[in-house]
Amino acid sequence: MDDSEPCRVSGAGRLDEVVHQRNRLAILAVVDEVSKAEFGFLQDDLDLTAGNLSRHLEILETAGFIAIEKGYHGRRPRTWVRITRAGRTALRAEIAALEDLLRGPARRSR
Repeated sequence: MDDSEPCRVSGAGRLDEVVHQRNRLAILAVVDEVSKAEFGFLQDDLDLTAGNLSRHLEILETAGFIAIEKGYHGRRPRTWVRITRAGRTALRAEIAALEDLLRGPARRSR
């Protein structure tokens, strides 16, 4: 299964593999809390290497879940990440699917 293909978890609704991967879920959760997050902040906060974070951001950007802005702060190049409307919707759907999964089959059928 590739990163863009949703997976089915028995009784849990649809989990989106783009969002469900733990680092990407964490990235979306962080940028959902702030207007935009700087690359270095995300790298430190999530304890990811620059290469690993870049790859996850690329996947999220391709899916339309984040927007990446490049610029300068003084003379230093900076990369900022913000969540898109689609990203916020995908994050909320993932949270709902996880909550449904955690409720268990007996409670889901009610």
